Amino acid sequence: MPETVPVLFEFCRLLSLTAGNKDSLYKSCRHTLGSMLGSPLSHRASSKSPNKVIEQVLPFAREIAETVLYGLASESMMVPKTDLEELSNFFKVLRLQVRLWMPDGPMAKNLYSRECKRGWVWELHELSMNLLKRADECLKRLEMDLSSLSSDSRGVIETQPLWSNRLHILAILTELDFISAIYEDVAHNLRFVLLAHKAPLNALVRCSKRNENLHWLVKHKDLLCFEARRNLVLMLFSEGKDDYGELHEMLIDRSHLLDESFEYITQARPSELHSGLFMEFKNEEATGPGVLREWFCMVCQALFSPQQVLFLPCPNDQRRFYLNGTSAVDPLHLKYFIFSGRVIGLALMHKVQVGIVLDRTLFLHLAGRSITLEDIAAADPFTYASCKRILEMGAADIDDLTLTFSRDVHTLGSRRTIELCPGGQDIPVNISNREHYIDLLIKNIFVDSISDQLASFAKGFSDILVNPKLQKVFFGCLDLEDFDRMLGGSNNNINLKDWRSHTQYNGYKEKDRCINWFWKAVESMSIEQQRRLLFFWTSVKYLPSDGFGGLGSKLYIYKQLESADHLPSSHTCFYRLCLPPYPSFRVMQSQLQKITQEHVSCSFGTW
Repeated sequence: MPETVPVLFEFCRLLSLTAGNKDSLYKSCRHTLGSMLGSPLSHRASSKSPNKVIEQVLPFAREIAETVLYGLASESMMVPKTDLEELSNFFKVLRLQVRLWMPDGPMAKNLYSRECKRGWVWELHELSMNLLKRADECLKRLEMDLSSLSSDSRGVIETQPLWSNRLHILAILTELDFISAIYEDVAHNLRFVLLAHKAPLNALVRCSKRNENLHWLVKHKDLLCFEARRNLVLMLFSEGKDDYGELHEMLIDRSHLLDESFEYITQARPSELHSGLFMEFKNEEATGPGVLREWFCMVCQALFSPQQVLFLPCPNDQRRFYLNGTSAVDPLHLKYFIFSGRVIGLALMHKVQVGIVLDRTLFLHLAGRSITLEDIAAADPFTYASCKRILEMGAADIDDLTLTFSRDVHTLGSRRTIELCPGGQDIPVNISNREHYIDLLIKNIFVDSISDQLASFAKGFSDILVNPKLQKVFFGCLDLEDFDRMLGGSNNNINLKDWRSHTQYNGYKEKDRCINWFWKAVESMSIEQQRRLLFFWTSVKYLPSDGFGGLGSKLYIYKQLESADHLPSSHTCFYRLCLPPYPSFRVMQSQLQKITQEHVSCSFGTW
């Protein structure tokens, strides 16, 4: 390929002189040249003769930049995808040459003035600043468009074509981020522009589709709303397949739920799981998304049960879990941690809230961040309180504790001593080294002693990402509270007003006597019974953090022409409850009470 590039350069130059830069053949030739220059092979070749490459590339970069600037200034702000690709390819070559000349960090401004010996360094900077100025103007116009929308419309910005047709502005910002690694003031001004236009920035990110180049926004996650951060990380998963034949099929016996699920998930190649799951329970007719949601909730409930010795609940938050350091009593525990990581990743990929959340220590490990004393408070309040007391003690009191840089571990009735550092048993803890002691103690308890379990869980999770190397990017985009909302859903009481407003009727009317009885019966239920009814109806036990509006569909109550002795039935895939016209409130309440029994609500949906 590098051998053909000089020929294309010369051909493009001659076409420009003879036919002009508006000629379709010239544009096609220039696009091909840009594609070739954008390839890694071409980069290696160009590094051998940088000055000549720059001299040849700069006119094309200038030309395509002017074309893009013109498109952004138009009323529609539209820029063809091919022009964006060319801009990226030609700028990529110039960026590479700058890096060869100045490999370390952003350049100070005095190195790229107009008087700079390398004039092309200054010109690339000027082209970049012009693009940033024009992007700023576009964001201002988008902000005006956004302010004219109603609050309801802003809440569903993802569904509006206007915004999905403006994603090229995000592509321009992405290119400018690449440039910001070279020029000090571009980085500063880019941050200023993003800060000034947070609303349209969030709208663009929320509307974005699969795009591996948006990882740079992790640096600016403080400017992004939860919905934008969520979309950034969901783009790291596969979109899945719609074709039934490409899904990973599972046929599970409810009485062997965990064992059979373990076999299906762990024996599959990651690429098979990326296609999505198709789920059936043995001897049941129901299939589809509703059954899959039910399976996720049931498997997570089983996996995180203390009986499995894989995870332990935090003492003060029974739905928040950390890894169990004694899990090695199960010889298959590492394989089960891989299974657990895959299940959590798949639940996120399928957008199913399972009512389980991870402790901060586990989240920080997955994010590649260090764990501090404040981070262990939920998982181990006893160690947290003990360490806080050590930090508050005077020198004599610490000496009286006779602590050393070691800790005792009790496993299956036996005790052993673990040194926190080489020779730790012989190093006393004192007022000078107590902070170092606490750091090593936390690292040993929450990282070193469970390193195999952590690695297996992380491996399972990263298997579900399109690119396993992006695990730290995934968690870097999120705060723990974001991850809680995505995985656990809402643990608050169900808002009945929100429930009713998102329910529609077929065969009934909202003010029918039977419907009034239904909602009166629901209102009289306990919180757990309401959850079971919702689960029976939809296979959703834990709502998204934004309530029923986050389900992506209305709920439906259909009139079922059956006698009063029939129980309601459901089509969970369609959020449909089929309700017979019961003759009285008492009968209605009695029949609903029956389906909110746990053994019924988890296995009674149709499809």
